Amino acid sequence: MVLDDLGSSLRGTLDDLRGKSRIDKADVDEVVKQIQRSLLQADVDVGLVMGLSDSIKDRALNEEPVAGTTARDQVLKIVYEEMVGLVGDSTEIPLESQTIMLAGLQGSGKTTTAAKIAWWFSKKGLRPAVIQTDTFRPGAYDQAKQMCERAEVDFYGDPDGNDPVEIAREGLEATADAEVHIVDTAGRHALESDLIDEIEEIDTVVDPDLSLLVLDAAIGQGAKQQAQEFEESIGVGGVIITKLDGTAKGGGALTAVNETESSIAFLGTGETVQDIERFEPNGFISRLLGMGDLKQLSERVERAMAETQAEDEDWDPEDIMKGSFTLKDMKKQMEAMNRMGPLDQVLDMIPGFGGGIMDQLPDDAMDTTQDRMRQFEVIMDSMTDEEMENPQSVTSAQIERIARGSGTEEETVRELLSQHKMMDQTLNQFKGMGDGDMQRMMKKMQKGGGGGGLGGMGPFG
Repeated sequence: MVLDDLGSSLRGTLDDLRGKSRIDKADVDEVVKQIQRSLLQADVDVGLVMGLSDSIKDRALNEEPVAGTTARDQVLKIVYEEMVGLVGDSTEIPLESQTIMLAGLQGSGKTTTAAKIAWWFSKKGLRPAVIQTDTFRPGAYDQAKQMCERAEVDFYGDPDGNDPVEIAREGLEATADAEVHIVDTAGRHALESDLIDEIEEIDTVVDPDLSLLVLDAAIGQGAKQQAQEFEESIGVGGVIITKLDGTAKGGGALTAVNETESSIAFLGTGETVQDIERFEPNGFISRLLGMGDLKQLSERVERAMAETQAEDEDWDPEDIMKGSFTLKDMKKQMEAMNRMGPLDQVLDMIPGFGGGIMDQLPDDAMDTTQDRMRQFEVIMDSMTDEEMENPQSVTSAQIERIARGSGTEEETVRELLSQHKMMDQTLNQFKGMGDGDMQRMMKKMQKGGGGGGLGGMGPFG
C-alpha cells in the first residue's frame, strides 16, 4: 500500500541523522515533511496530517532523549508512538455470543469479509453463521455461499427472496444454534437514500451488538462522507480495511476511523478466507516502519503448523529438534509457509528483515522465490521415500533421474539438496540451546544488528 512509502522515505531521512547526538529544527522539519508527503499521498485527511506533524515536531524539539539513545532512535520512537496514536486502538471483539452487522458500499468487499470473520471466529472455538441479505447485487447469494463453504461455516440466504429485512429475520431464526451471527447487507455504487433506509430497517430487526463499516483500502477521501452517513444511520463501532494486499493507499480508512470516533477491527490482506487478521496498532505501525511484528508472525506460524499437522497426524514439528531433519520435514515446513500468506507479508513481520531490506529487493523477487519453492515441491514429489529420508546419499545418477521425472534442471535439484543441507546445519545449532541462549538470540534478532533497539520495539537499522 502507498502508506509503505512513509516507511521507505522516513528511513532514508533518518539515515541522515546517524552519528548525531542531538537534532536541530532543520532535521525535524525534514522528517515531518517526509511524513506529511507520504500521508497526504495516501489520502489521509489534511487536518489529521497537520495535527500529527505538530505533535511530532513539538516532542522532537522539546523532549529529552533517554540516556544512551541516539537522535535517530529518539525521533523514530516519537514517530512510532504518534503514528500508533493516529490509528487508535483496536476495536474490541469479545469471544462470546454476539451479532455483527456489516455495512459499506458495493465493491468494498463485505461479502468476502463476512466469510473471513466467520472463519476467524471458528478458529477461536465459536460457532459462527453468515446471513446474506443482499438482494440488490446479482450473484451475491452464490458468492456468499461459496465463501462460507470454503470457510466451513454455517450460511443462510434466500436466492429467490426480495425482502432483505425478512431474510435477516428468517436467517436469525434458521441459525439460532450459532453463537456468532454475521449479517452481510447490500451496498450500492454510491450512498443513496434507499440504501440507508434498507440498512436502518435491517438494523432494527437484527439489533446488532456491533456494526462494522467495511472500506476498500483504496477508498481515498470518499471515506469521510461514507463514514459520516453510516455513523448517523446505524452507528459505526469499528472499521474493517480490505484489499491491503495490493497497491491501495489506505489513508482514507484512517480518516474514516477518526470521523466515526471508532477504531479498526480487522485487516483484509488477500483473497482467501484465511487472509484476515485482527488489527493491532503497535504491530501495524511497527511493520510500516520496517520494525517487524513478532506477535502476528507467531500467530501465523502456530496456525499454519497446526493446519499442516492436522492433515498428517504422523508428522510432529517438534520432532525436527530431536532427530534428523529430512526432506519430508522440509516439505511440510514449505506447506506450512504457504499457509502463512504471501511471502512479502511474512518477511515484513520479521524484525530486521522488512523495511529497508525489502525496499532493496527487485520487484519480482518474491514471485521468483515462490516459483522456486513450487519447483522444489515438484522435485520432491519425484523422489523416492529413501531419497526423501536420506537426501545426503543422493547420487549424480539419481539427480539426473529426479530432474527428468520432475521436468526441471539438474542444477535446480542440486539447489534443493544444498538448501536442505544449510537448513539442517542451522537446526543443529539450535538443538543444544537452552532457554537463556534462545532469549539472547531473540534479543539479537529484535535489534536486527543495526542501530540498536528501543525497549524491544524492533530494529532501527
